[in-house]
Amino acid sequence: MKDFVIKGQIVDSESPDRLRIAENGALVVTEGLCRGVFPEVPERFAGLPVTDFGDRLVIPGMSDLHIHASQFAFRGLGMDMELLDWLNTYTFPEEAKFRDPGYAERAYGGFTEALRRSPTTRAAVFATVHPAATLLLMEQLEASGLRTCVGKVNMDRNCPDYIREPDPERSLAATEEWICAALDRFTNTKPILTPRFIPTCSDALMAGLKRLQRRYGLPTQSHLSENYGEIAWVKELAPDSAHYGDAYDRFGMFGGDHRCIMAHCVHSGEEELELIKRNGVFIAHSPESNMNIASGVAPISRYLELGLRVGLATDVAGGSHESMFRAITHAIQASKLRWRLKDQRVKPLSFAQAFWLATAGGGAFFGQVGRFEEGFELDALVLDDGNLFHPQPLDVRSRLERAVYLADDRNVFAKYVAGTRLF
Repeated sequence: MKDFVIKGQIVDSESPDRLRIAENGALVVTEGLCRGVFPEVPERFAGLPVTDFGDRLVIPGMSDLHIHASQFAFRGLGMDMELLDWLNTYTFPEEAKFRDPGYAERAYGGFTEALRRSPTTRAAVFATVHPAATLLLMEQLEASGLRTCVGKVNMDRNCPDYIREPDPERSLAATEEWICAALDRFTNTKPILTPRFIPTCSDALMAGLKRLQRRYGLPTQSHLSENYGEIAWVKELAPDSAHYGDAYDRFGMFGGDHRCIMAHCVHSGEEELELIKRNGVFIAHSPESNMNIASGVAPISRYLELGLRVGLATDVAGGSHESMFRAITHAIQASKLRWRLKDQRVKPLSFAQAFWLATAGGGAFFGQVGRFEEGFELDALVLDDGNLFHPQPLDVRSRLERAVYLADDRNVFAKYVAGTRLF
């Protein structure tokens, strides 16, 4: 059923700086698309079935722009390390296990069920270098009802032998075979090209991935300017590039003619930011991960002022949790510390801005998603905050802020993706 009306305490974003609240409002949906939020059901929609959620909160679904499904099993480990040591100690050994289909099925099963129950309705997901395991993950996500982009990882250098692809030719051949299988098999789960990052991808591999991008019209995702050591390493590996972003762009793998997500951008300089804006690259802000593995805090309110396209991400397992509620709160907290301790010219994020990042900001990568505007796909969460005690009544905005800080996935009472109710 794609034609219906939802009633409740409806909240979405009017702009990056302002929430829009319709108390006891009616959200009209036809063919899975929002037709608007109204005080009462308009006469022209009077015949539609109504689901009345009463006093519960109704908000847009949330888009996680950067999460590693293969790292879900070891989240919460190695959080006292920096990035490169953490990759070698935890990430690469864990990802190597996904050559075993049985292990991949168990591990990805736990990830998929957690994501289905979470506030996330759409996600950009990293898998591993293993095509079969990546297809298995895509099968599970397809069955979940979520809308996702999933990437088979590419890396043919500067990583352990047990996880490294033997050469660019075989990496590209395996990637193209996976793309063809995925395009024929799935509706809600789409392939996305995924060079892990410049240090693990040879020039020949990057050039070949661009050929695949053109051939199949795919988006891309990778990492950018996360950590000082990583940035210095890229400068050594790509000395002719003006900056880290340029090391992708010289291969045509940095947006412009296709959709592109770059995770982190903690330490992007002015030239890099100009290129990000010019090419329409999405920044996946991963605040908890950037704190956990000591990368720093990106100046996100400045990026918003510059008009950059920014969404929010959990970055499991650099981030310890798949909840976008926690990503919102971490984004606000990290921005306050950056403002207080480093640079008071960059304002801390407001709740409204962080909510925008989690909904409309990241949703834009997937199209018209993340708001209840007319013509937008209906992704929605219904939150039951009745178990969050307070000795006096609160207004709707206060309830939402409190729910984001205090609630967990058990408070997600109902979830809709592209007009379909998942639970």
